[in-house]
Amino acid sequence: MPSGAGRRGLPLGRHLYWLLCAVILKLCQAEASAPEKLSVSTSTLPCWLVEEFVVAEECTPCSSFQAKTTPECASTGYVEKITCSSSKRNEFKSCRSALMEQHLFWKFEGTVVCVALVFACLVIIRQRQLDRKALEKVRKQIESI
Repeated sequence: MPSGAGRRGLPLGRHLYWLLCAVILKLCQAEASAPEKLSVSTSTLPCWLVEEFVVAEECTPCSSFQAKTTPECASTGYVEKITCSSSKRNEFKSCRSALMEQHLFWKFEGTVVCVALVFACLVIIRQRQLDRKALEKVRKQIESI
């Protein structure tokens, strides 16, 4: 039988792959073409979403009063004061502080190092077990001679 005879088309795995690609493509197209429905008018949107702005105060931690009264403080705990160019309105905008980012980075690094140490210890323990088994096997083979 010649090579490939009896096989028609792509293997089953490839069919599933292309089917999955087609479904994902359709979902992306549907999401991109769906008109965005805004439940609020542009007048209630923060000015920094619709116009240019200048940062009046750099990113600072929220005070306890701001945390309770300003919704922008809820997501990160830091806000910056901005002035919108056209409307000249002063507003607060949530931001991510460099200090907070640095803290999160070192937390992540510490976690990675701890996980690496745990797995390194597991590898060493397993290697010692395998070495003992191999030595025991060699010892038994030598005794049998």
